[in-house]
Amino acid sequence: MENDISLYQAMKKSNQPQPFFQALDALLQQEVGHILFTLLAVDSDEVVRIYSSDVDHYPVSGRKPMTDTPWGRHVIGEQKSFLAKDMDDLKWAFFDHELIASLGGGTQINVPVVFNGECIGTINLTHRAGEYNESHLARAEAFAPWIIPYFLQAARHF
Repeated sequence: MENDISLYQAMKKSNQPQPFFQALDALLQQEVGHILFTLLAVDSDEVVRIYSSDVDHYPVSGRKPMTDTPWGRHVIGEQKSFLAKDMDDLKWAFFDHELIASLGGGTQINVPVVFNGECIGTINLTHRAGEYNESHLARAEAFAPWIIPYFLQAARHF
């Protein structure tokens, strides 16, 4: 309930989406933990980064052809969350796994954000090896509904 109030207060601020994304980033850090947090909006056969906690390595507006990959079919197509427990899982999912590892990443959570039967984006959290398990995944999934309006807004600008 406290998280809901905090996110709602952030939503009410002007100059969106930054106030909301910053509040969400802080809450996800507190509730789940991360060394990297990004939001990817689905745009046809690509995903577009609309938020990044590390813009030097993962800039906003960066695009990746992820929808027709095993990860994309699982997370976007089948609308299933993904928990990469180790580097083997990261290698399976991401062509940039070496960059992820070089930044200290060894585990990752990806949560599809679904609206009206369609995956419109993903929440992506990266942490050091061994930091995430299924309980972290469940906590991250609880934030997905809050992001729906921001992915819908982003889609209007593609």
